[in-house]
Amino acid sequence: MSHHDFHVSKGLSINHSSHDYAAPDEPPPPMISSEGVVAIDITRKFVEAAKTLEPGELVKDGYFTLFESVGALEIMDPKMDSGCLAPGESLDDDYDVARPLLPSEVMGIIDQLLCLEMAWHLGYPLSQTLLTNVYIEAILNPAPGNLQEAHFIRDPESEAAQDSMFTVLRAYCLGLLKSCWYVNERIKFEHYYEEEDFVTNTYHRSLLDNIDRDEIRDEIMSARRLVHSLRPKIMDDVADALSFRLELRAAFLRAIELSELRSSPESLSLPWSQMKAVWEPINKSRHLGTPVPEAFSTKLQRRLASTMPPRPIVQLSFEETYEHFKKLFVDAIDVLKVLNYVDSQSLLNFVLTFQAQKPQPLVYIRTLLQNFLFKDMVILGHLSIRHVIDDDLSIVVLPCSRHLDPANDDVEVPHDARFAIAHQMELFRQRAAQSYLDIFRAFCQNRCRVRRTLCHSIQDWETVQLDAEEIDQLLQVQLDEQPICYSTTLSPPDPNPTYSLPLSSWAYLYKLRLMEWIVQLGFELETYQPDELPGMYWYLSFLAKTRAQHAERIKGFASYRYNELRFHGALTPALEAQFNRSASYLRLTILDAAVTWELSDALTRLYVALARLRCITPPPRPYSSDELRYDIRMKPFSLIQLPELPSYEAFRRETEQADKSTAELLDAAQRSVGGARRGYERLSKMTEKEVFTVGAHERWVKGTKSCLRSVIAASIAIATVGKIVGEGDGGDAGGRLVVEVPRAEACYHDWWIVPKVTERK
Repeated sequence: MSHHDFHVSKGLSINHSSHDYAAPDEPPPPMISSEGVVAIDITRKFVEAAKTLEPGELVKDGYFTLFESVGALEIMDPKMDSGCLAPGESLDDDYDVARPLLPSEVMGIIDQLLCLEMAWHLGYPLSQTLLTNVYIEAILNPAPGNLQEAHFIRDPESEAAQDSMFTVLRAYCLGLLKSCWYVNERIKFEHYYEEEDFVTNTYHRSLLDNIDRDEIRDEIMSARRLVHSLRPKIMDDVADALSFRLELRAAFLRAIELSELRSSPESLSLPWSQMKAVWEPINKSRHLGTPVPEAFSTKLQRRLASTMPPRPIVQLSFEETYEHFKKLFVDAIDVLKVLNYVDSQSLLNFVLTFQAQKPQPLVYIRTLLQNFLFKDMVILGHLSIRHVIDDDLSIVVLPCSRHLDPANDDVEVPHDARFAIAHQMELFRQRAAQSYLDIFRAFCQNRCRVRRTLCHSIQDWETVQLDAEEIDQLLQVQLDEQPICYSTTLSPPDPNPTYSLPLSSWAYLYKLRLMEWIVQLGFELETYQPDELPGMYWYLSFLAKTRAQHAERIKGFASYRYNELRFHGALTPALEAQFNRSASYLRLTILDAAVTWELSDALTRLYVALARLRCITPPPRPYSSDELRYDIRMKPFSLIQLPELPSYEAFRRETEQADKSTAELLDAAQRSVGGARRGYERLSKMTEKEVFTVGAHERWVKGTKSCLRSVIAASIAIATVGKIVGEGDGGDAGGRLVVEVPRAEACYHDWWIVPKVTERK
C-alpha cells in the first residue's frame, strides 16, 4: 500500500466524562491521484460506533499487530515517516553533483563540512552530519573499490570530472572520510558509551576503509599543487584559503598515523601544532566562502541503512566549530605529554587533571589517552604493568623494601624466603592490577560514568584489601617482621604493637580516595539537593580525616624503616632518595586530606547555620524521609566494612549539631576555613615534583587556586552570616539574609558549592 492509498480521519474529539462524542467540521475530500482508488468518508459511522464503547475500552483486530499499529501511526507523519512527501516534492534529492563550482563555493562547502565534522565529534550521528552532503554520498554510494572509483562522477574521463575545483573538493572529501574512519575505529576499539559519548554507526557506508592512507595523502598534496598553479586565475587569498584547508586534512591524517607509534611527544605533536597554526588563517578566511545549502539534504537519510526516522541536519555555527576545533588541537598536544613517564602518581594526577577540564576533552582525545595507556597491555608503549604498580607501591607504602627487590625473582630455591616473597608479590600484583588500571580507565570516561564506575570499583577494592591482608600475613613470616608501636599527630598513640600490613594499607588508601571522589563528583554532577549538602560535606570530612589518619600510620612505619637503616649505616644515597620521594608523597596526601576535611567541616557548619535560620529549606517530599534519603545517598558505601558506614543517628547528630549554638557553629566554621586557606596557600606554592604533577602542574595549580578562591568565598559567607547573627535578635536574623546556592558550574570549583550570602537591603 502506498502512502497515498492510506487515509486517516483527524480531529475526532472524545469526552470520556460525558460520553458526548462530537465530530468537528468535515474535512475536505482527499486528493485522488489514481482512478483505481475510491475514497469513502467513514467519519459519521466511526463516531456512531465509538459511542457504543465504554471509557477505556479498547477494540483491536486480532491480526493487527503492534508493529503494524506503530507503522500506521508513523505513516504520513513528517517526523516519523521517511517516505512522507510534501505536495510536489520528489523522493530523491535533485542536486546535480556535476555542476561546475566556483572556488568560493568549494570553500563554502568545505567550511560547512568542517561544522558537520565537529558536530559528529560532539556525538551526533553521521546521518545528521557528514552523510547529508551530496558530494560525500556520491563518493560513498556505491562503495568505491579503489581510489579511482572514489569520485563524485564515476566516469573519470568526463569533462566534469576533470574540473579543477572538483579535484580540490574531492581531495578534501577523501581526506575527511579517511580521517573519520580512523577516528571511528579508534573510538570503537576503546571504552566508550554509545549515544552518551559518540555514535559509531556508519549506516553501511565504508568511509574508504579499503583505500590506502598514503594514496589519499598524495591526492591532497596534488590538489595543493593544483591550487598553487591556479593562482593567476583565482585570487591569492582564495588560493591560500583553499591550501590551508587541504593542509589541515593532510596534517590530520599524519597526526593519526603518528599517534599509533606512542613514541616521543615532541615528534607526535608536530602535525597537531601544524593544524593549530593553520586553524587561525582558516577562521579568518571563512568570509571568502559562498555557502551552498542545496548541497546538503536530509533526503539522503532515506538511502542509509537505518531504522531511525528522518532527523534534521545539525547546524553548528562556525564560531562554535572554531572553538571546538581549537580546543581539540590544544588537548591533542596536551595529551601527548602523558608519554613522558616520571612516576605512577604523576601519571595518575595527569589523567585526573586532564579529564577534569571544563569542557571535558572530546571523546576522540579521551580514547587516544586510553590507547596510550592500555594498548596491548603495555603502559605508554614501553612500561609493563608490574613496573607501574611496583613504582606506586614504592612511593606509597614500600620505599626501599625487600618486597620489591628485583633480585627475588632470580631465586629458584623453594625453601628460600626470597622465593616465597617473589611468589606472594606476584599473586598480589595479579589480583590488584586490574583494579588499579580500572582507576585510570574510569577517569577516561564522561563525568557521569566516572562516578558510576567508581561506585562499583570500591567494592572490588574492598576485596583487594581483604586479599592483601592475607598476603601481608604470609609475608610477615618470610620477612621475619616484628610489630612496633607508632604514634601520629591525628590519633592517640596505640600502646599495642602492630604490623605494617603494607599491601592492605595501599589498597585501603586507594579505596578511601575512591570514596572521596564519589562524594566530590556528586557535588560536581549536582546529585544532592541544597538541604542535603551539610550531610554530604560532613561525610566527605569524615572520609578525608580517615585518609589523613591512615596516611599518618603509613608514614610512621616508613619513618621507622628509615631510622633503622640509618642506624645500621645501610642508608645509601639511592635508598635515601627513595625514602624522600615517599615522604613527599605522604606529606602531600596528609595535607590534601587535611584541607579537604577542614573546608568540608566549614561548609557543613555554614549550611547547618543557614538551615537553622531558615534560609535554606527542604522542598516538600511527601513520599520520602530523611532516613530513606540517607540510605539512598550512602548506598554505594553500604557494603564497605572499613571505614564503617556511620549510622543514621550518628549522621543526623553530626549534621544537626544541636549541642552548639549558631554563633558557636560559625566560629568553628571560621577556624576551619582558616586552616583550609593556609593549607591551600601552601599547596599552591609547591613544585611539580613535590606534588607529583610533572606534565600536569599548570592544570593542578589552576585547580588548587580555584579551591583557594572557594575557601575565600566561604570565609566571606561565614563572616556575613556571623555578623547578622551577632546583630539579630532571636529568629529575626534569617530574614535579613539573601542566600543563593549556586550550581556547580557557577562555583569557583565544582566540588565546593559555596553559598552566596548577602545582607538584604
